[in-house]
Amino acid sequence: MSARLVVSLSGIGIRTLHRCAELAGELDLRGVSLSLLFAPRLAGAGQHPVVVDWVRQRRAHGDALLLHGFDLTDAPRRRAEFGSLPAHEAGLRITAARRLMGRLDLEEVDSFAPPQWSVSPGTLTALRRNDFTLCADATKIYDLRTDTVHKGRLHALSASERVETWSCFALVLSVARAARRGGLVRLSVDATDLAKSGPRRAILDAIDIATHHGAVSRTYQTAVGSPGESTRTSVSLGPKSMNLA
Repeated sequence: MSARLVVSLSGIGIRTLHRCAELAGELDLRGVSLSLLFAPRLAGAGQHPVVVDWVRQRRAHGDALLLHGFDLTDAPRRRAEFGSLPAHEAGLRITAARRLMGRLDLEEVDSFAPPQWSVSPGTLTALRRNDFTLCADATKIYDLRTDTVHKGRLHALSASERVETWSCFALVLSVARAARRGGLVRLSVDATDLAKSGPRRAILDAIDIATHHGAVSRTYQTAVGSPGESTRTSVSLGPKSMNLA
């Protein structure tokens, strides 16, 4: 069975938008969809209208949209917002975030990816109560309609080692191994990863080598069969351009 490649992008904001747009353009050339992890507020303030407009455009283009908490902070080591919340408190935050998304004309968001990929049992309960269909954490995707769990480890650059060449190389190798095995291959990209050439190149190399091994592009929704999301055919550019310098 061919691997399913899911590439997510978080950290979307006015200061990172140009990098996000560049990555999206590179993935368009490869026929690879993005799953956009988006919070309606960033560091205590509302998202810039230019950012919101870009997210709308990408969604219309075929990328998927997942709610990524209520207020995303720039602080790199902030605790996981939904990692330990009980159902009632998680429900309040989810409801508030969804209301703000509606005001931004980003309605009908029914998929969730918690900050730092950590989700409590109470948060899962709150998501079901609020008619969410999907939640992704660091090791699994929960289909909340059927209570089915799809296992798939997240591949990402280490926050403390993003500029290290060996860390970039390890990312490419781990994605290649996962793609050869088949199943679900999840690549998590933070917009801050795109600021330096080494990590940026490693991310593209990981995507290229996954498609070279036959991985098919999916979003989080299409990876588990949620309706209403488009799928693109990925184009393998091969691993020949690999350069981790």
